[in-house]
Amino acid sequence: MRQILPTIVVIGFMGAGKTSVGRLVARALGREFVDTDQMIERATRMTIGELFQREGELSFRRREIAAIDRAIAVPGRVIAVGGGAVLSAENRTALKQAGLLVYLRATPETLAGRLTGVTDRPLLNTGDRVGRIRDLLVARGPIYETAGDVAIDTDRLTLEQTAVEVLEWYRRRVGAMAGR
Repeated sequence: MRQILPTIVVIGFMGAGKTSVGRLVARALGREFVDTDQMIERATRMTIGELFQREGELSFRRREIAAIDRAIAVPGRVIAVGGGAVLSAENRTALKQAGLLVYLRATPETLAGRLTGVTDRPLLNTGDRVGRIRDLLVARGPIYETAGDVAIDTDRLTLEQTAVEVLEWYRRRVGAMAGR
């Protein structure tokens, strides 16, 4: 019988590269990739920004829980979740039970640079993006750190280099798990 390898869940702040890196990792492993924000957008036929504006954050978070439940229902996927997904203890528990969490970490300055020109992020509609990101990371950073099974600093890495770091860590981790 073929063993199903653990699901990989990519977490981190918006602009960290979760979707792009997740796709690269899934392709390298021959796995299915899913992004919970994209699942929500397809289901609602709205962007996340439109959903926040029309229905509010609480409605979005309820949809996010349901999307995560659907995403983790198929073992062995590579999953990217929204930046706020792991703020919920319920989501953290479900994701940890489903697989291994990879935290893509970056400084507020790097994240703001990556999000230059991006206008559909409701939490960043402010004149001082770096300051807003810094404030959000003060609150979210410790949660990302404790939720992740590994943290990968992405400030000086390309998407491809970040994916290689994830793959190398994952292969070591799965090898260690098999050796138990």
